[in-house]
Amino acid sequence: MSRPFDVVAIEEKWQARWLDEGTYDVDNDDPRERYYALTMYPYPSGTAHQGHVRNYTFGDLVVRYQTMLGKAVLSPYGFDSFGLPAENAAIKAGAHPRPFTEARMHELKTSVRRLGAVYDWRREVYSHDPEFIKWSQTIFLAFLKAGLAYRADAQVNWCPGCMTVLANEQVLPDGTCERSGDLVVRRQLEQWFFRITAYAEELLKGTDALEWPERVKTMQKNWIGRSEGVEFDLPFADDPTKALRVFTTRPDTGFGVTYAVVAPEHPLLDALTTEAQRAAVEEIVTRATAISEIERTSSSSEGIGLEKRGAFTGGYVINPFTSQAVPVYVADYVLGNYATGAVMAVPGEDDRDFDFATVHGLDVVHTVQPPEGFGDGAYTGTGPHINSGFLDGLDIPDAKTAAIKFLLEHARGNPKVNYRLRDWLVSRQRFWGCPIPVVYCETHGIVPVPEADLPVLAPDDVVINSSGQSPLATHEGFLHTVCPIDGGPARRETDTMDTFTDSSWYFLRFADPFTPNVPFDPAQAAKWMPVDQYIGGIEHAILHLLYARFYLKALDDVGMGAGLPREPFQRLFSQGMIRLDGSKMSKSKGNLIAPEHYYQTVGADGLRLFHLFVGPPADDMDWTDQTDDMIDGCAHFLDRFYRLWHHYDVKFHDGLDDDDALVRQATHRTIARVTGDLNRWSYNTAVAALMELLNTVSRVARSDGGVAAETLEEALDAMALMLAPMAPHITAELWEERHPDRSSVHQSSWPVADPAMLVETEVTMVVQVNGKLKTRLLVAPSITEDEATSLALADANIKEALGGATPSRVVARPPRLVNIVL
Repeated sequence: MSRPFDVVAIEEKWQARWLDEGTYDVDNDDPRERYYALTMYPYPSGTAHQGHVRNYTFGDLVVRYQTMLGKAVLSPYGFDSFGLPAENAAIKAGAHPRPFTEARMHELKTSVRRLGAVYDWRREVYSHDPEFIKWSQTIFLAFLKAGLAYRADAQVNWCPGCMTVLANEQVLPDGTCERSGDLVVRRQLEQWFFRITAYAEELLKGTDALEWPERVKTMQKNWIGRSEGVEFDLPFADDPTKALRVFTTRPDTGFGVTYAVVAPEHPLLDALTTEAQRAAVEEIVTRATAISEIERTSSSSEGIGLEKRGAFTGGYVINPFTSQAVPVYVADYVLGNYATGAVMAVPGEDDRDFDFATVHGLDVVHTVQPPEGFGDGAYTGTGPHINSGFLDGLDIPDAKTAAIKFLLEHARGNPKVNYRLRDWLVSRQRFWGCPIPVVYCETHGIVPVPEADLPVLAPDDVVINSSGQSPLATHEGFLHTVCPIDGGPARRETDTMDTFTDSSWYFLRFADPFTPNVPFDPAQAAKWMPVDQYIGGIEHAILHLLYARFYLKALDDVGMGAGLPREPFQRLFSQGMIRLDGSKMSKSKGNLIAPEHYYQTVGADGLRLFHLFVGPPADDMDWTDQTDDMIDGCAHFLDRFYRLWHHYDVKFHDGLDDDDALVRQATHRTIARVTGDLNRWSYNTAVAALMELLNTVSRVARSDGGVAAETLEEALDAMALMLAPMAPHITAELWEERHPDRSSVHQSSWPVADPAMLVETEVTMVVQVNGKLKTRLLVAPSITEDEATSLALADANIKEALGGATPSRVVARPPRLVNIVL
């Protein structure tokens, strides 16, 4: 499309100036009100695609808008540069991951700068930087010293495609790896963990005060999974000195326990299993060890029914409520690492228990009265207790209280709170990550690497091959070292840390990369923390956000975060994703639309404006055949603004008339509207408001009556200021043309609407007959119901519509609506 200005030249000019002049550099001692705006730092996968453009456009608008509000805005950038994609690419190429990673970093940085997004580049962070590695390792050692990092033998998720352990959060609901898509299996390995469960209650309660989307807070609460109940004993029927300890949130249903279920990992499974049942039990155990916890806890597993997911052990335990023996089963859907690893089964009140009981021919006893005509199945509603002895007739809360009292006295019961959250498994059997800074000494066991010897860096002379095994495990120069305590032979840890450890504190390094000899000075970081506005995708709702929240609390407790808030991100915005052919746009799927073509035609400004205008920022959008037409339309809007700025076809008159008043009122109402829209992330309606204003001003300025010069200049300046965070290049160019002696448009103050201009002297009142629009009338905002009714009935259009008939009633809602009912 033909443009009235040189898009590429103007945009390159301003991008260079902002970078060279450090326009958006900000110091920690800046006297202005501080504001920390942060878009989640990216994985360097290559040049930007439209998902990046959308994300960074939103973030850049926040930075520029808040700056125009007079604030010192911290806007840093960096790279989450460790990780599997780079290592997998290096395996394919038979090369070291570093050159691949740094080439992709350069590509993405170039794309982002070409978009016009502005940052304080002095603060750039990338996680494979030796300095950043040093401080990540320092934090690990502080956690180790405080008991928040530990090594333990555990059943873990193993991805055969990535050749590494995965945290539970990295396994999809279908039991596959979120990265490779391979089916995850279970292995018994000794691994490193962070004790995030120590903060479960604080993490849970802290979500309420956060200004985050409700769905994100709900996802975190569900993942933490607080359950309040009671633990108690089910004695072995053949040996009362032994007991199966169970946990329940519904002790009031105890009279309905007709069987118990233990996890395949339960330590008492062998004692409960009879020889006759051993083969069936071992089949369940074998199967459970081969699948992930996510798959085990799903309602269906690989199409396998409940008859194949559980087996009778041959053992029995005593239900303390009935004193009757009930059978014990083993089933894969019970997890050994949750609560006690055993559950009491109440098929009358639980759907899965009912299905299992039906398949295995077990008794079903309802303990809460179902409604009349309920039929078969588990009843999960409320009502009085039945078939429950001393609990009969009680409602559920009162029955719970009485049941807990009984268990405390007769079954070694004690109230208990359990959490679904598990400790964070941070070991990874990969090369391209931050090495774990410990060594193993035969005499002294696990020995931390002294801080003076940090960072521990992976060697460069490694062979990356297709086996997927980390070369650290076989690199003699890295593997063999000396014990820091006695100088004897020692072996380095060859696991690296989960890359989420890097993203759990990078925002603190952004806040203070300047203080030497520390990861950050808490006093300096506290000037910016918490992040005022954090921007990133919904896919990070559990993993990254939960881990970062844990880090802030842990850093404070180990003495590295004194004075810092215990929550990292006060406000969170999760943008919608872009779909192409029904799938999320991503490099791994190969369905990318790069921005470079648009930079050369509509320019970064036109592309940015499209992403702001296309729909609500939180909604997903589809990239279709019509998208280019919409992008061209946004560029055309900027062309129209450019021509009006240069007075193309404008007619002027002296003095002020009613049309000038109309333009001035439209200008100030648009200022108020756009300001409100930006504050509530309604970017699409803000752009629409500016388009409406341009139409109004253009119509008046090019009419026969024309416009006063001062009226037009006020409107154009206001539009330039409001457009500046959205289309920063062309507005900077035009502003400099007209105001060469004034500050840049981006250093100018955000416009403020004149309250007098917002007062409505007339509003449009809609008049309907039987709900159908018949006319519109201009009325005073203060019109009364009687006045509105009389005015409507006197209108010629309404008289014609009524045809002489008398209305049965008139509903008046002044000043907006009158509905006449025949």
